[in-house]
Amino acid sequence: MSAVRAPLSFIVRQDTKPYFHSAALTGGLPRFFFETEARVVSIEDMRGLAPPPSVDVQGFALVAHQTNVKDLYDDDALVQVYYPELEALLLGEFSARRVVIFDSTRRSDRAGGAQNPDGSRRPAVHIHVDYTVRSGPKRARDLLGEEEAERLAAAGVRIRQINVWRPIRGPVESSPLALADASGISPADLLATDHVFPDRIGEIYHLAFDERQRWYFAPRMTTDEVLLIKGWDSIEEGVARFTPHTSFELPDANRDAPSRESIETRTLVIG
Repeated sequence: MSAVRAPLSFIVRQDTKPYFHSAALTGGLPRFFFETEARVVSIEDMRGLAPPPSVDVQGFALVAHQTNVKDLYDDDALVQVYYPELEALLLGEFSARRVVIFDSTRRSDRAGGAQNPDGSRRPAVHIHVDYTVRSGPKRARDLLGEEEAERLAAAGVRIRQINVWRPIRGPVESSPLALADASGISPADLLATDHVFPDRIGEIYHLAFDERQRWYFAPRMTTDEVLLIKGWDSIEEGVARFTPHTSFELPDANRDAPSRESIETRTLVIG
């Protein structure tokens, strides 16, 4: 598969700061308070890229990685087995000093979504980045503590927020993930958006459309593959910092295809 053409959901620019209510706040689906538009774009097969995409250039990478966890819905197995596996993977991929794993979310496009301790989740349908130039450093400070974050910054230690996205069921035949080439994204097209929770307000980016944007996906991903997606980087110049992504509907998809089930694990890669 070389490329498909499919509609993606972009935010429409507006005069006031956009916001949305989280699923944790609504008790169901998120509720959005901004206008979006569907634009049909070409989404290329990243498997055909030479050299392969990298986290620091395009903002994402497709990596072969097996897990010994038989049931990725088992929260104890995540903590005891899966997280150490991912820590070892990321330490090796980034030659890092330390990995902090802080969150996992399961998603499914079946009716009712996928179950998580804080409720069910469906695939995200608007193009977004999980962190911003403001919320990325704040998340690092919250996780590491102010003193440690300041020590690392003073020492010039790099911190990257990396999402590890894996199919729970494979191959993925519905609602795959589309990722923008971060090197071709204008900062002016990343619109900071308030993410309202019951007890706090976070901030993410949504993406406005530009015809120069380039899009990729990995057809028929298996459970032995993961996508590494950069959400924020403490380095400000010369590398990809923010990677927009979203689920999308494959054209001419098999209606009898199994539901997409996936798990995304959020991490800080330090050093």
